[in-house]
Parts: sequence; structure tokens; C-alpha cells
Amino acid sequence: MTRTTPSADTTRDADAIRFERYARMSPAEKARRVVDLTRTACTLALAGLRSRHPEAHEAELLLRLAELRLGAETVRRAYGWRAPDAS
Repeated sequence: MTRTTPSADTTRDADAIRFERYARMSPAEKARRVVDLTRTACTLALAGLRSRHPEAHEAELLLRLAELRLGAETVRRAYGWRAPDAS
């Protein structure tokens, strides 16, 4: 697998090794990697939301996370919720 744009913080050799290993992963291993990375991203996003909205309860934080991932309009239509600080 060839990369057309090199990573800004990774050497070409390291990128080549990484993509070679990705190419050797089974579909199940790739799926596990995606799930793990998604969970990590959500955990970090929730931590940021908690620091910006310390008064918010857990349900509100999860709805705010949904807004980040899906958009405010989708969350409003799906859950009937709008952020209290939304205009």
C-alpha cells in the first residue's frame, strides 16, 4: 500500500511499516482497531465536554456527544433535545 501524502510527524519508513502491518491484519483485527479508536475518541470528547460543561448531567453530556458526531439537527429530530446554550 502506498501513501501519497506522508504523515507530518512520521518518517516514510515508519509509515511503510505501519501500512504493511495494516495490510496483514484480518478484517476482524481491523474492525477491533476501529472500535477501539472510536471508543478512545468518544472518551476524549466526553472529557472535553465535561470540562466545558461541568454542570451537565451524564445524559446531557451523551446528547452533546451525539451532537458532535451526528449534528444538532439530527439530535433534535431523533431525541427532541437541543443544547440549553444553543441559539
